[in-house]
This record gives sequence, C-alpha cells and structure tokens, in this order.
Amino acid sequence: MVTVARPNILLIIADQWRADCFSHAGHPVVETPTLDWLAESSLRFTRAYCATPSCIAARAGLWTGLSQRSHGRVGYEDGVPWNYRVTLPQLLTDAGYQTHCVGKMHVHPVRNKIGFENVELHDGFLHHVRNGRTEEQDDDYLKWLRQRHGPLADFTDTGLGCNGYSVRPWPYDEMSHPTNWVATRCVDFLRNRRDRQHPFFLTASFVRPHPPFDPPDYFLRLYENKKLPPIPRGAWQKDIPHYLPGPESPRPRTAALVDRARRGYYACLSHVDNQINRLITALVEENIYEQTAILFLSDHGEMLFDHEFVAKSLPYEGSTHIPFLLKLPHPAPTGERDSVVELRDVLPTLCEIAGVSVPASVEGRSVLGAPREYLHGEHVAAEISHHHLTDGREKYIWYSQTGREQLFDLQRDPQEMRDLAKTKPTRVAHGRARLIQELTGREEGFVANGKLVVGRPSPETLSSARRG
Repeated sequence: MVTVARPNILLIIADQWRADCFSHAGHPVVETPTLDWLAESSLRFTRAYCATPSCIAARAGLWTGLSQRSHGRVGYEDGVPWNYRVTLPQLLTDAGYQTHCVGKMHVHPVRNKIGFENVELHDGFLHHVRNGRTEEQDDDYLKWLRQRHGPLADFTDTGLGCNGYSVRPWPYDEMSHPTNWVATRCVDFLRNRRDRQHPFFLTASFVRPHPPFDPPDYFLRLYENKKLPPIPRGAWQKDIPHYLPGPESPRPRTAALVDRARRGYYACLSHVDNQINRLITALVEENIYEQTAILFLSDHGEMLFDHEFVAKSLPYEGSTHIPFLLKLPHPAPTGERDSVVELRDVLPTLCEIAGVSVPASVEGRSVLGAPREYLHGEHVAAEISHHHLTDGREKYIWYSQTGREQLFDLQRDPQEMRDLAKTKPTRVAHGRARLIQELTGREEGFVANGKLVVGRPSPETLSSARRG
C-alpha cells in the first residue's frame, strides 16, 4: 500500500483533543481548516480510542505498542521509570531514521529520550517536577521563554492552573506561546537540521488543548459570539463521582464560566490547527510533502462538561474517543474507516510504512491490516476506577469499586445519553463475559470462580511496568 521507499514520517500529537471537535467531523462551532484539509487526503479512522485515558498510560501504549496489561500503566502515576526494551523511536533510529521530538514526552526520568536521537522538551506543568523547584534543565521551552521575557517569566503566568478550566489570553507575544514554540522548533528541524541523506521521524507533541486554556487573544475572539451546541447530560451521571482538580486549578461552577471554558477549549484547538499549518507549509517548501507520511492523533480526549464531567480518565466517548488521521505518501488511499483502532497500533502502523520489522512482543496491529474485534480499556481512579469494552458500536462499562455496570448503543446514541444496562440484560451479560476473559489472571484479582470481584485494590501501575 505504501509506495514510497523509506518515506519521512511526521507524527503530530495534540494533548486532550476530542474526536468530535473538527469541522470535518460535523462540529457546528469548531474551526479547524488545516486538519479539515489534511483529512481530505487521509484515512480517517472514526473509531479510534485510547485504552487508558490519561497522559502517561496513553503514551506508554503509543510508544511501546503494548496493551495496558503488558506495559503496566493502568492509571496516572508519575515517577515510575520507563525501561521498555522496544519503543517506536528506537526501532526507527536503529533502522536509519533521523529521529527528533519537540514538545511533550511525559516519561520518567523527564530527560529519558526513549530512543529518540534528540528531544526538545516541554511537558507543561508536571507536579512531581515543579513542586518545590523550577529548574530550567527539565524544560527547554522554559529556558527559552526566560531568555525572551526575563528570568522570572513562566508559562504559569496566566494564573489559570495546570488543570483549570478558567480562561484568559496568553500574556506574552503570540510567538512565545508553547504551541508556537513546538511548531517553530519543528520547522527549524525541517529547514535547517535534518539530514537530507536519510529519512526522518519527527514528532510534534503539543501540550494544548490540555488546560490551561490560554490561547492568544485572536483565537479567543473567534468564538466570542458563536452559539454553542447544548451540553449532553444523561440522567445516569448523578451517581458517579466527579473529578476534583488541585487547589491551583478551580473548576467552573456557574453557567457563564462553563460557557467561557468551552469557548477557551475550542480556541486552543484552532490555535493548534493554525500552527500545524506551519508544519505543512514547511514540508511543501522543502518539496517533501508528497513523500511524507503524516499521522495526527491525540493521547486522549476531554469530557468538557459532558454529563457534568471534565478532564479524562473516564470510560465515556469524550474521554476515550480520539482523532486518528493518517496521510500516506502519494499516491495513497483516502476515506473513512470504521474499524476500532487504538494507540498501541501506532508503532506497528508506522513501522509498516517505514519498512521496519515489528518485534513479536508488540501487541498492537497495523491499522492498514485486519481490524480487531473490540477493545478493552480501563483506568484506575479511586472510586471511579473502571473497565470498559467497545467495538465502536456498543460499549459495556464496569466500575470495579462499586460493581456498577452500564451499556450504551453508540450507533443510535453517540453522546451516551441513555444507559441501557437495565433494559438489555443479555447484552450486559455478553460484555461481562468478555471482560471476565480479559481480566482473568490479572494481578489485582478482579476475577474469582469465573465472576468479577468488586472492590479489589488497584494500583495505578502494575508490577510489569515496575520491572520495566
């Protein structure tokens, strides 16, 4: 299918971008002209998911090609070393690719390159790095920002909090924004630092639209007077606990603040889309656009007040459903694909495009090959710890600490307004049986005597990851 020998590869990761937030996906408000244009020449996977919807666990699957059961990251836990023997950047480096990453990595230690030849780092605000210290050696962007705006300048100067849903414009010049910095450093690589005798694997990893919502004023003004679509609210949500961010990141409580937060999120999307256009332009100017494979995706979604939830870590579409646009080197197929794909599939897919052998230990599968039947996802988060199964048409959810089960018909009810668990017991039993198969033998002890066990203690990181 891929006709260009050893094509260049550009991987674009946007942190916390929902699958439905594109003009080409039918969103009535969001403006994403660059990605809409890219979608026209891409394979558009409409049922792409993150199995473990938070930053570290999602990226573990992406970089290793492993399921969460194997890479071991089933919740959010900082400070656990990344010692994986097989990673996507290492495979491509070993195959002769020039490998370079700009932006967010969210690995440990923070300077672990996981196989990239070079990393220009900006992870955003990481509590385990920033609490009690602000060393610039942990963040290349922060050092650059202070050279530009003085020794006390910080990307926290908006006063919004790293996981907050308040909104205000970026306080410095637009080109100093972290989103612009990622694009600028990638463009510099494409123009000035790539080895033209070898193909490249370039990763542009944007922290936005992850909070804080601090785009330049121009992008906020795009959404000032737009009528927003109604927020989906299912009656079932009232019994499920809500995510509570830290004290530096207050959650909006009034309708006006919620409205402003949604507009701020959409503005961040348009800002990232605008900067991706700079990358596309650089590829065209360098006469390598046609020979470059481009994959755009996010690590997970954002609930954005759907059913009164924010952030991620939940099993619902806003949290788990991600964009996945794959432009292959010309000539190549385009159009929508409805097969279920997941972040672990990135490694084998890009290796196939590059002509690189995939180690037998990799559990993902190329999205260019046979589809999987369904996906098992999960996330540890105290009382809202859960497991879920989906084939893109139906979703079964089990909350492991309470035993609550849910069932949604995603074809008829894509916003998950109606919980069918009580009215379709046969389908619930089908999902439960599949989940028992998935969880049998897990170290947490979720299954005993062929039945699910409620209330089992669940670590954020399994022993497999602790062993590396």
